[in-house]
Amino acid sequence: MASVSHNPPRGTRDFYPEDLRQRNWLHGQFRETSRRFGFEEVDAPVLEHAALYQRKAGEEIVEQLYHFELHGRHLALRPEFTPSLARMVMARRGALRLPLRWFSIPQCWRYERMTRGRRREHYQWNMDIWGEPGVNAEAELIAAIFTALDSFGLAKGEVVLRVNHRALLEEKLQRDFLRSQPGVFEALCVIIDKLDRSGADAVCAQLSDPKGTVRLDPAAATELVAQLKGTGLEAAARGAKENSPALADLHTLFTALDAYGLAERVRFDASVVRGLAYYTGIVFELRDKGNKFRALCGGGRYDRLLENFGDKPLPAVGFGFGDAVISELLAERGLLPELPRALDAVVYPMSEATRPAAVRLVTKLRDEGCAAELVLTELRAKRVFSHADRAGAARVYLIGDDEHARGVVRVHELESGEEREEPLPR
Repeated sequence: MASVSHNPPRGTRDFYPEDLRQRNWLHGQFRETSRRFGFEEVDAPVLEHAALYQRKAGEEIVEQLYHFELHGRHLALRPEFTPSLARMVMARRGALRLPLRWFSIPQCWRYERMTRGRRREHYQWNMDIWGEPGVNAEAELIAAIFTALDSFGLAKGEVVLRVNHRALLEEKLQRDFLRSQPGVFEALCVIIDKLDRSGADAVCAQLSDPKGTVRLDPAAATELVAQLKGTGLEAAARGAKENSPALADLHTLFTALDAYGLAERVRFDASVVRGLAYYTGIVFELRDKGNKFRALCGGGRYDRLLENFGDKPLPAVGFGFGDAVISELLAERGLLPELPRALDAVVYPMSEATRPAAVRLVTKLRDEGCAAELVLTELRAKRVFSHADRAGAARVYLIGDDEHARGVVRVHELESGEEREEPLPR
Protein backbone atom coordinates (compact mmCIF):
# COMPACT_ATOMS: atom_id res chain seq x y z
CA MET A 1 0.00 0.00 0.00
CA ALA A 2 1.36 3.44 -0.95
CA SER A 3 2.36 5.72 1.89
CA VAL A 4 0.04 8.64 2.65
CA SER A 5 1.37 12.19 2.76
CA HIS A 6 1.19 13.89 6.16
CA ASN A 7 0.38 17.19 4.45
CA PRO A 8 -3.01 18.30 3.10
CA PRO A 9 -3.34 18.93 -0.66
CA ARG A 10 -1.32 21.94 -1.79
CA GLY A 11 -3.17 25.18 -1.23
CA THR A 12 -5.42 23.79 1.53
CA ARG A 13 -5.08 23.89 5.30
CA ASP A 14 -5.42 21.74 8.36
CA PHE A 15 -6.91 23.49 11.37
CA TYR A 16 -5.45 22.18 14.62
CA PRO A 17 -7.23 23.36 17.80
CA GLU A 18 -5.14 26.53 18.16
CA ASP A 19 -5.65 27.36 14.47
CA LEU A 20 -9.38 26.71 14.66
CA ARG A 21 -9.69 29.00 17.68
CA GLN A 22 -8.22 31.84 15.62
CA ARG A 23 -10.45 31.01 12.64
CA ASN A 24 -13.51 31.00 14.89
CA TRP A 25 -12.42 34.34 16.38
CA LEU A 26 -12.14 35.87 12.90
CA HIS A 27 -15.48 34.43 11.80
CA GLY A 28 -16.95 35.69 15.07
CA GLN A 29 -15.94 39.26 14.16
CA PHE A 30 -17.57 38.81 10.75
CA ARG A 31 -20.77 37.46 12.32
CA GLU A 32 -20.92 40.15 14.99
CA THR A 33 -20.50 42.92 12.41
CA SER A 34 -23.21 41.36 10.25
CA ARG A 35 -25.55 41.10 13.25
CA ARG A 36 -24.98 44.75 14.15
CA PHE A 37 -25.92 45.76 10.61
CA GLY A 38 -29.12 43.72 10.67
CA PHE A 39 -28.07 40.94 8.26
CA GLU A 40 -29.25 37.32 8.38
CA GLU A 41 -26.94 34.36 7.74
CA VAL A 42 -27.45 31.94 4.85
CA ASP A 43 -25.47 29.04 3.40
CA ALA A 44 -25.60 26.71 0.40
CA PRO A 45 -23.90 23.47 -0.69
CA VAL A 46 -20.17 23.63 -1.39
CA LEU A 47 -20.97 21.42 -4.39
CA GLU A 48 -22.91 23.13 -7.18
CA HIS A 49 -23.85 22.64 -10.84
CA ALA A 50 -20.83 23.67 -12.91
CA ALA A 51 -23.08 25.63 -15.30
CA LEU A 52 -23.67 28.12 -12.49
CA TYR A 53 -20.10 29.40 -12.96
CA GLN A 54 -19.42 28.85 -16.65
CA ARG A 55 -20.47 32.30 -17.80
CA LYS A 56 -17.76 34.07 -19.75
CA ALA A 57 -14.61 32.76 -21.40
CA GLY A 58 -11.58 34.67 -20.14
CA GLU A 59 -12.69 35.03 -16.53
CA GLU A 60 -9.99 33.48 -14.37
CA ILE A 61 -12.58 32.09 -11.98
CA VAL A 62 -14.04 29.94 -14.78
CA GLU A 63 -10.63 28.54 -15.61
CA GLN A 64 -9.91 27.79 -11.93
CA LEU A 65 -12.90 25.53 -11.24
CA TYR A 66 -12.53 22.24 -9.42
CA HIS A 67 -15.08 20.36 -11.52
CA PHE A 68 -15.94 16.81 -12.54
CA GLU A 69 -18.67 14.68 -14.07
CA LEU A 70 -20.46 12.07 -11.99
CA HIS A 71 -23.51 10.00 -13.03
CA GLY A 72 -24.14 12.29 -15.98
CA ARG A 73 -23.98 15.49 -13.95
CA HIS A 74 -21.32 18.19 -14.35
CA LEU A 75 -20.54 19.45 -10.85
CA ALA A 76 -18.07 21.91 -9.31
CA LEU A 77 -16.82 23.02 -5.92
CA ARG A 78 -17.97 26.60 -5.50
CA PRO A 79 -15.26 29.17 -6.30
CA GLU A 80 -17.43 32.02 -4.98
CA PHE A 81 -20.80 32.36 -3.27
CA THR A 82 -22.65 34.97 -5.34
CA PRO A 83 -24.00 32.55 -8.03
CA SER A 84 -25.33 30.25 -5.29
CA LEU A 85 -26.98 33.27 -3.72
CA ALA A 86 -28.53 34.18 -7.06
CA ARG A 87 -29.87 30.64 -7.41
CA MET A 88 -31.41 30.85 -3.93
CA VAL A 89 -33.04 34.20 -4.70
CA MET A 90 -34.52 32.86 -7.96
CA ALA A 91 -35.87 29.75 -6.18
CA ARG A 92 -37.98 31.86 -3.77
CA ARG A 93 -38.22 35.14 -5.62
CA GLY A 94 -41.97 35.48 -5.27
CA ALA A 95 -41.92 34.83 -1.52
CA LEU A 96 -38.94 36.95 -0.46
CA ARG A 97 -39.44 40.30 1.19
CA LEU A 98 -37.11 42.89 -0.33
CA PRO A 99 -34.63 44.27 0.28
CA LEU A 100 -32.73 41.19 1.40
CA ARG A 101 -29.82 41.70 3.79
CA TRP A 102 -27.97 38.38 3.82
CA PHE A 103 -24.47 37.34 4.84
CA SER A 104 -22.52 34.11 4.66
CA ILE A 105 -19.08 32.68 5.45
CA PRO A 106 -18.67 29.99 2.78
CA GLN A 107 -15.65 27.82 2.06
CA CYS A 108 -14.57 28.44 -1.56
CA TRP A 109 -12.27 26.55 -3.92
CA ARG A 110 -10.15 27.86 -6.81
CA TYR A 111 -7.29 26.08 -8.51
CA GLU A 112 -5.02 29.11 -8.82
CA ARG A 113 -1.35 29.97 -8.61
CA MET A 114 -0.13 30.10 -5.03
CA THR A 115 1.22 33.37 -3.64
CA ARG A 116 1.22 34.98 -0.22
CA GLY A 117 -2.37 35.22 0.99
CA ARG A 118 -3.63 33.27 -2.02
CA ARG A 119 -4.83 29.72 -1.35
CA ARG A 120 -6.81 27.16 -3.29
CA GLU A 121 -9.37 26.91 -0.52
CA HIS A 122 -10.39 29.75 1.69
CA TYR A 123 -13.29 31.07 3.69
CA GLN A 124 -14.93 34.28 2.57
CA TRP A 125 -17.23 36.64 4.42
CA ASN A 126 -19.98 37.78 2.06
CA MET A 127 -22.53 40.52 2.69
CA ASP A 128 -25.16 41.19 0.01
CA ILE A 129 -28.17 43.46 -0.37
CA TRP A 130 -30.79 42.48 -2.96
CA GLY A 131 -33.65 44.67 -4.16
CA GLU A 132 -32.13 48.10 -3.41
CA PRO A 133 -31.11 50.09 -6.53
CA GLY A 134 -29.61 53.12 -4.77
CA VAL A 135 -25.98 53.53 -3.74
CA ASN A 136 -26.96 53.86 -0.09
CA ALA A 137 -26.69 50.07 -0.16
CA GLU A 138 -23.02 50.33 -1.22
CA ALA A 139 -22.38 52.84 1.56
CA GLU A 140 -23.91 50.50 4.14
CA LEU A 141 -21.73 47.61 3.00
CA ILE A 142 -18.59 49.75 3.03
CA ALA A 143 -19.46 50.88 6.56
CA ALA A 144 -19.72 47.22 7.59
CA ILE A 145 -16.27 46.50 6.14
CA PHE A 146 -14.68 49.29 8.18
CA THR A 147 -16.58 48.26 11.30
CA ALA A 148 -15.01 44.81 10.99
CA LEU A 149 -11.55 46.29 10.38
CA ASP A 150 -11.87 48.42 13.50
CA SER A 151 -12.91 45.35 15.51
CA PHE A 152 -9.64 43.67 14.44
CA GLY A 153 -7.68 46.55 15.95
CA LEU A 154 -6.25 47.85 12.66
CA ALA A 155 -5.33 51.52 12.90
CA LYS A 156 -7.05 53.99 10.60
CA GLY A 157 -4.95 54.45 7.51
CA GLU A 158 -3.62 50.89 7.54
CA VAL A 159 -5.94 50.03 4.67
CA VAL A 160 -7.76 52.04 2.01
CA LEU A 161 -10.89 51.20 0.04
CA ARG A 162 -10.56 52.06 -3.64
CA VAL A 163 -13.76 52.75 -5.59
CA ASN A 164 -14.66 52.99 -9.27
CA HIS A 165 -17.82 52.76 -11.38
CA ARG A 166 -17.94 50.22 -14.20
CA ALA A 167 -20.60 52.19 -16.07
CA LEU A 168 -18.52 55.38 -15.85
CA LEU A 169 -15.50 53.58 -17.26
CA GLU A 170 -17.61 52.00 -19.99
CA GLU A 171 -19.17 55.29 -21.14
CA LYS A 172 -15.70 56.84 -21.42
CA LEU A 173 -14.20 53.92 -23.32
CA GLN A 174 -17.13 53.43 -25.70
CA ARG A 175 -16.71 57.00 -26.97
CA ASP A 176 -13.04 56.47 -27.65
CA PHE A 177 -11.06 53.25 -27.36
CA LEU A 178 -13.97 50.83 -27.91
CA ARG A 179 -16.02 52.84 -30.37
CA SER A 180 -15.51 50.27 -33.12
CA GLN A 181 -15.97 47.20 -30.90
CA PRO A 182 -18.35 47.97 -28.03
CA GLY A 183 -18.89 44.30 -27.20
CA VAL A 184 -15.47 43.71 -25.64
CA PHE A 185 -15.85 45.89 -22.53
CA GLU A 186 -16.31 42.97 -20.12
CA ALA A 187 -13.27 41.17 -21.56
CA LEU A 188 -11.28 44.39 -21.27
CA CYS A 189 -12.19 44.64 -17.57
CA VAL A 190 -10.96 41.09 -16.97
CA ILE A 191 -7.57 42.13 -18.41
CA ILE A 192 -7.36 45.47 -16.59
CA ASP A 193 -8.07 43.69 -13.30
CA LYS A 194 -4.58 42.16 -13.59
CA LEU A 195 -2.79 45.53 -13.37
CA ASP A 196 -1.71 45.15 -9.74
CA ARG A 197 -0.46 41.60 -10.26
CA SER A 198 0.98 41.67 -13.79
CA GLY A 199 2.00 45.30 -14.28
CA ALA A 200 1.22 47.85 -16.98
CA ASP A 201 3.44 46.35 -19.69
CA ALA A 202 1.83 42.91 -19.47
CA VAL A 203 -1.67 44.41 -19.48
CA CYS A 204 -0.88 46.60 -22.49
CA ALA A 205 0.48 43.58 -24.32
CA GLN A 206 -2.67 41.59 -23.62
CA LEU A 207 -4.97 44.48 -24.62
CA SER A 208 -3.16 44.85 -27.95
CA ASP A 209 -2.65 41.14 -28.67
CA PRO A 210 -3.86 40.69 -32.29
CA LYS A 211 -5.05 37.20 -31.39
CA GLY A 212 -6.82 38.36 -28.22
CA THR A 213 -10.38 39.48 -27.57
CA VAL A 214 -9.83 43.26 -27.30
CA ARG A 215 -7.15 43.87 -29.99
CA LEU A 216 -6.45 47.55 -29.32
CA ASP A 217 -3.78 49.43 -31.18
CA PRO A 218 -0.60 49.29 -29.01
CA ALA A 219 -0.51 53.08 -28.66
CA ALA A 220 -4.19 53.12 -27.64
CA ALA A 221 -3.56 50.37 -25.08
CA THR A 222 -0.72 52.38 -23.55
CA GLU A 223 -2.86 55.52 -23.42
CA LEU A 224 -5.79 53.66 -21.86
CA VAL A 225 -3.64 52.17 -19.10
CA ALA A 226 -2.13 55.60 -18.41
CA GLN A 227 -5.62 57.05 -17.95
CA LEU A 228 -6.40 54.40 -15.35
CA LYS A 229 -3.92 56.02 -12.96
CA GLY A 230 -6.43 58.74 -12.15
CA THR A 231 -7.52 59.13 -8.52
CA GLY A 232 -10.00 61.46 -6.83
CA LEU A 233 -13.44 62.61 -7.95
CA GLU A 234 -11.90 65.24 -10.23
CA ALA A 235 -10.29 62.40 -12.18
CA ALA A 236 -13.63 60.59 -12.20
CA ALA A 237 -15.32 63.61 -13.79
CA ARG A 238 -12.64 64.01 -16.44
CA GLY A 239 -14.02 62.73 -19.73
CA ALA A 240 -17.45 61.83 -18.28
CA LYS A 241 -20.49 62.72 -20.34
CA GLU A 242 -22.70 65.57 -19.20
CA ASN A 243 -25.18 64.59 -16.47
CA SER A 244 -23.56 61.15 -16.20
CA PRO A 245 -25.68 58.91 -13.87
CA ALA A 246 -22.56 56.96 -12.97
CA LEU A 247 -20.69 60.10 -11.89
CA ALA A 248 -23.76 61.15 -9.89
CA ASP A 249 -23.68 57.75 -8.16
CA LEU A 250 -20.09 58.34 -7.08
CA HIS A 251 -20.88 61.78 -5.66
CA THR A 252 -23.89 60.35 -3.80
CA LEU A 253 -21.74 57.53 -2.43
CA PHE A 254 -19.05 59.86 -1.09
CA THR A 255 -21.69 62.11 0.46
CA ALA A 256 -23.14 59.07 2.26
CA LEU A 257 -19.67 57.89 3.33
CA ASP A 258 -19.00 61.33 4.79
CA ALA A 259 -22.07 60.88 7.00
CA TYR A 260 -20.61 57.55 8.18
CA GLY A 261 -17.30 59.32 8.91
CA LEU A 262 -15.55 57.21 6.29
CA ALA A 263 -14.94 59.51 3.33
CA GLU A 264 -11.26 59.94 4.25
CA ARG A 265 -10.73 56.19 4.23
CA VAL A 266 -12.10 55.72 0.70
CA ARG A 267 -10.77 57.10 -2.60
CA PHE A 268 -11.73 56.97 -6.24
CA ASP A 269 -9.33 54.87 -8.34
CA ALA A 270 -9.95 54.49 -12.07
CA SER A 271 -7.94 51.24 -12.23
CA VAL A 272 -10.37 49.28 -10.03
CA VAL A 273 -12.64 47.22 -12.29
CA ARG A 274 -12.89 43.77 -10.63
CA GLY A 275 -12.35 40.68 -12.74
CA LEU A 276 -15.87 39.27 -12.71
CA ALA A 277 -17.92 40.07 -15.79
CA TYR A 278 -21.25 40.44 -13.97
CA TYR A 279 -20.45 43.75 -12.22
CA THR A 280 -22.53 46.64 -13.58
CA GLY A 281 -22.01 49.68 -11.35
CA ILE A 282 -19.86 50.78 -8.44
CA VAL A 283 -16.99 48.39 -7.72
CA PHE A 284 -14.48 48.50 -4.88
CA GLU A 285 -11.38 46.83 -3.46
CA LEU A 286 -9.73 46.98 -0.05
CA ARG A 287 -5.92 47.18 -0.01
CA ASP A 288 -3.25 47.62 2.65
CA LYS A 289 -1.60 51.04 2.49
CA GLY A 290 1.69 49.68 1.15
CA ASN A 291 -0.01 47.46 -1.43
CA LYS A 292 2.08 44.61 -0.03
CA PHE A 293 -0.74 42.08 -0.11
CA ARG A 294 -3.34 41.17 -2.69
CA ALA A 295 -6.82 42.68 -2.19
CA LEU A 296 -8.29 41.92 1.22
CA CYS A 297 -11.84 42.45 0.03
CA GLY A 298 -13.67 43.22 -3.19
CA GLY A 299 -17.19 43.73 -4.39
CA GLY A 300 -19.65 45.88 -6.22
CA ARG A 301 -23.05 46.12 -7.87
CA TYR A 302 -24.32 43.28 -10.06
CA ASP A 303 -27.85 44.29 -11.07
CA ARG A 304 -28.05 42.05 -14.13
CA LEU A 305 -26.67 38.78 -12.77
CA LEU A 306 -30.06 37.05 -12.79
CA GLU A 307 -30.33 37.76 -16.51
CA ASN A 308 -27.40 35.37 -17.04
CA PHE A 309 -29.63 32.61 -15.65
CA GLY A 310 -32.68 33.50 -17.72
CA ASP A 311 -34.52 35.44 -15.01
CA LYS A 312 -35.61 39.06 -14.73
CA PRO A 313 -32.95 41.47 -13.39
CA LEU A 314 -32.98 42.44 -9.74
CA PRO A 315 -30.76 45.14 -8.15
CA ALA A 316 -28.01 43.63 -6.02
CA VAL A 317 -24.70 44.62 -4.45
CA GLY A 318 -22.28 42.71 -2.27
CA PHE A 319 -18.70 41.97 -1.32
CA GLY A 320 -16.43 39.04 -0.53
CA PHE A 321 -13.82 39.35 2.25
CA GLY A 322 -11.36 36.45 2.32
CA ASP A 323 -9.88 35.02 5.50
CA ALA A 324 -6.36 34.32 4.17
CA VAL A 325 -5.12 37.83 3.38
CA ILE A 326 -6.57 39.50 6.48
CA SER A 327 -5.02 36.77 8.63
CA GLU A 328 -1.61 37.46 7.05
CA LEU A 329 -1.99 41.20 7.64
CA LEU A 330 -3.16 40.83 11.23
CA ALA A 331 -0.32 38.40 11.99
CA GLU A 332 2.22 40.84 10.56
CA ARG A 333 0.79 43.64 12.70
CA GLY A 334 0.72 41.45 15.82
CA LEU A 335 -3.08 41.66 15.99
CA LEU A 336 -4.01 37.97 15.88
CA PRO A 337 -4.99 37.15 19.47
CA GLU A 338 -3.47 34.33 21.46
CA LEU A 339 -6.50 32.22 22.31
CA PRO A 340 -6.01 29.60 25.03
CA ARG A 341 -8.15 26.53 25.29
CA ALA A 342 -11.42 27.30 27.05
CA LEU A 343 -11.47 24.74 29.88
CA ASP A 344 -12.97 25.44 33.29
CA ALA A 345 -12.08 22.37 35.29
CA VAL A 346 -10.34 18.98 35.38
CA VAL A 347 -11.93 16.21 37.46
CA TYR A 348 -9.36 13.72 38.75
CA PRO A 349 -10.43 10.36 40.23
CA MET A 350 -7.31 9.26 42.09
CA SER A 351 -8.30 5.59 41.95
CA GLU A 352 -10.70 3.42 39.98
CA ALA A 353 -12.82 3.05 43.10
CA THR A 354 -13.55 6.79 43.03
CA ARG A 355 -14.36 6.93 39.29
CA PRO A 356 -18.17 6.57 39.61
CA ALA A 357 -18.22 9.54 42.00
CA ALA A 358 -16.01 11.50 39.61
CA VAL A 359 -18.39 10.76 36.74
CA ARG A 360 -21.34 12.02 38.75
CA LEU A 361 -19.38 15.17 39.64
CA VAL A 362 -18.22 15.94 36.08
CA THR A 363 -21.77 15.36 34.80
CA LYS A 364 -23.10 17.87 37.35
CA LEU A 365 -20.47 20.44 36.35
CA ARG A 366 -21.29 20.01 32.66
CA ASP A 367 -25.00 20.33 33.35
CA GLU A 368 -24.22 23.65 35.03
CA GLY A 369 -22.45 24.85 31.86
CA CYS A 370 -18.84 24.21 32.81
CA ALA A 371 -16.27 22.93 30.31
CA ALA A 372 -14.98 20.04 32.40
CA GLU A 373 -12.53 17.32 31.42
CA LEU A 374 -12.56 13.93 33.14
CA VAL A 375 -9.19 12.21 33.57
CA LEU A 376 -9.79 8.89 31.83
CA THR A 377 -6.90 6.80 33.11
CA GLU A 378 -4.79 6.50 36.24
CA LEU A 379 -2.16 9.24 36.25
CA ARG A 380 0.17 10.71 38.81
CA ALA A 381 -1.09 13.92 40.41
CA LYS A 382 1.89 15.93 39.12
CA ARG A 383 1.01 15.10 35.52
CA VAL A 384 -2.67 15.95 36.04
CA PHE A 385 -1.82 19.38 37.48
CA SER A 386 0.65 20.08 34.69
CA HIS A 387 -1.93 19.18 32.05
CA ALA A 388 -4.66 21.28 33.72
CA ASP A 389 -2.35 24.28 33.89
CA ARG A 390 -1.37 24.03 30.19
CA ALA A 391 -5.02 23.61 29.23
CA GLY A 392 -5.94 26.85 30.99
CA ALA A 393 -8.22 25.22 33.56
CA ALA A 394 -9.20 27.30 36.57
CA ARG A 395 -9.34 24.40 39.04
CA VAL A 396 -8.81 20.70 39.60
CA TYR A 397 -11.33 18.54 41.46
CA LEU A 398 -9.56 15.68 43.25
CA ILE A 399 -11.35 12.63 44.63
CA GLY A 400 -9.13 10.27 46.60
CA ASP A 401 -10.20 7.31 48.70
CA ASP A 402 -10.28 9.45 51.85
CA GLU A 403 -12.39 12.19 50.23
CA HIS A 404 -14.69 9.56 48.77
CA ALA A 405 -15.20 7.94 52.17
CA ARG A 406 -16.12 11.32 53.66
CA GLY A 407 -18.40 12.27 50.73
CA VAL A 408 -16.39 15.32 49.67
CA VAL A 409 -14.20 16.50 46.78
CA ARG A 410 -11.02 18.55 47.18
CA VAL A 411 -11.07 21.65 44.95
CA HIS A 412 -7.66 23.08 44.04
CA GLU A 413 -7.63 26.62 42.55
CA LEU A 414 -4.71 26.65 40.12
CA GLU A 415 -4.02 30.40 40.14
CA SER A 416 -3.96 30.93 43.90
CA GLY A 417 -3.10 27.41 45.06
CA GLU A 418 -5.90 27.56 47.62
CA GLU A 419 -7.88 24.41 48.40
CA ARG A 420 -11.30 23.75 49.85
CA GLU A 421 -13.67 20.84 50.18
CA GLU A 422 -17.14 20.61 48.70
CA PRO A 423 -19.81 17.88 49.05
CA LEU A 424 -19.87 15.23 46.35
CA PRO A 425 -23.10 14.94 44.36
CA ARG A 426 -25.15 11.86 45.21
